[in-house]
Amino acid sequence: MTPRTVFTPEAEQHLVDLYRYIAADGYPEAAARFTDSIVAFCEDIATMPFRGRARDDIRPGLRIIGYRRRVVIAFLALGEVVVIVGVFYGGRDYEAVLTEPEEA
Repeated sequence: MTPRTVFTPEAEQHLVDLYRYIAADGYPEAAARFTDSIVAFCEDIATMPFRGRARDDIRPGLRIIGYRRRVVIAFLALGEVVVIVGVFYGGRDYEAVLTEPEEA
């Protein structure tokens, strides 16, 4: 099986939000280039899925990796599939977003 990358709906929404944020400043071409480069980087993670830093303290199996010093990508390596669970820009508190709420 060929390694592949999939994006959760939340991660896809993070990319859309990032595109809109950059494009709103009048730079839609730059926004498209930047978000496309993030997607390409994420797709490449599948070739070496255990890079980045393990963050089992946040969620079992979670790993994070930085991109261009402004983006944190959160993902799970599940065999031949890498699942991108979040794309966090500009110091956003990814830990709070990714921490699973406690069962009541």
